[in-house]
Amino acid sequence: MQFIQLSDWLLDIAFLLYVLSSIVFVVAMTGKNWAGRDPKQHETRYGRIAYWLAVIGFIAQTGYVVTRWIGGGHSPTSNMFEFMAFLDFCIILAYLIIYRIYKLTVIGAFVLPLGVIMLAYSYVFPKDVTPLIPSLQSYWLHIHVTTAALGEGILAVGFAAGLMYLIRTVPQVVSTKSTKWLEVVLAVVLMLVGFIGMESTFARMDQKTVFQMNKEMQNAMGQMEKPQVEYTMPAIVAPADATVIQQGPMNPLFTAPTWMEGKDAARKLNTMLWSVVAGVVLYGVLRLIFRKRLGAVIQPSVEGIEPELLDEISYRAISIGYPVFTLGALIFAMIWAQEAWGRFWGWDPKEVWALIVWLFYSAYLHLRLSRGWVGAKSAWMSVIGFVIILITLVVVNLVIAGLHSYAGV
Repeated sequence: MQFIQLSDWLLDIAFLLYVLSSIVFVVAMTGKNWAGRDPKQHETRYGRIAYWLAVIGFIAQTGYVVTRWIGGGHSPTSNMFEFMAFLDFCIILAYLIIYRIYKLTVIGAFVLPLGVIMLAYSYVFPKDVTPLIPSLQSYWLHIHVTTAALGEGILAVGFAAGLMYLIRTVPQVVSTKSTKWLEVVLAVVLMLVGFIGMESTFARMDQKTVFQMNKEMQNAMGQMEKPQVEYTMPAIVAPADATVIQQGPMNPLFTAPTWMEGKDAARKLNTMLWSVVAGVVLYGVLRLIFRKRLGAVIQPSVEGIEPELLDEISYRAISIGYPVFTLGALIFAMIWAQEAWGRFWGWDPKEVWALIVWLFYSAYLHLRLSRGWVGAKSAWMSVIGFVIILITLVVVNLVIAGLHSYAGV
């Protein structure tokens, strides 16, 4: 248990350093026009400080991975908390490598906040180390999940560079389809931020809503029982055929459809609904504060960056992340599925969405290499591709039940 406690401390230190690094990166980009300061010197100075904060944070997170692995007896990728923390580790690793190649400060201003969001997302899940279920007791756990996470981490850098390209090049003077879709992408990111904030807030308030299912279900011991369902956040949607046994802050507005079987399906849907509501509210508040589109607010920070360089960074990251993701999320996954479940492919929701991600990035590379889709078209595809990954990580894990369901909120 000492290793587990040490790993928790190291991860907390890494999170704090990533937050500080993000803040300093933002200062490096937004403070270039402060009176009496040389813009280039200011960016270089603060960018270097932010970079080394990220490096120290990464070293601390490496310590977390090692100590968690030793303490748990297996790679720290067996549940949603561990997987999201390891995905964040891969995102920061990919960023540090890209930075050493291009020495572009603005990359950190986009990638580090993304890393903070991912690590904060991991904190909303249970952190307990639990024994592996039989199907996970395999060396393929280390190979499949870690490789898939590494691929997604590299693709995240491609997303950040693509998003930077769009913010840099999409004109904000008038409202167009491009400006509207860019706002939608930023709103999706804010939904994830809103979900983290809501989950953390209501977990501390401890005002749970508890339902008891009226229909008997089989528990892990094979016995029949009427399970209880706990909502951390206020109940917008109640489980079908269930009775409230502990009232929360609000009454459910409607009941989940009967086809949403399982005691956790409605709770996960409730979480998703709150994520959307929180994201929309957060986006609306920011629009009221700045009185203009968020893309227009961020655009000055990327002025002076060559769009072609951002396009190149995005393409290189995706061209590296794609084969790594292919190995981890498809090939290694199918080999392990054959060992664990006796079939290479079973149309499990997570398997289907992994295939969708792979097909999308396959189309990205095909259109870029054979049809000359560079610049804006390529950037849009890099952004949409990672949004699909976010849907896989959030919506599929939280709402759709399957063999890969190990979410707990």
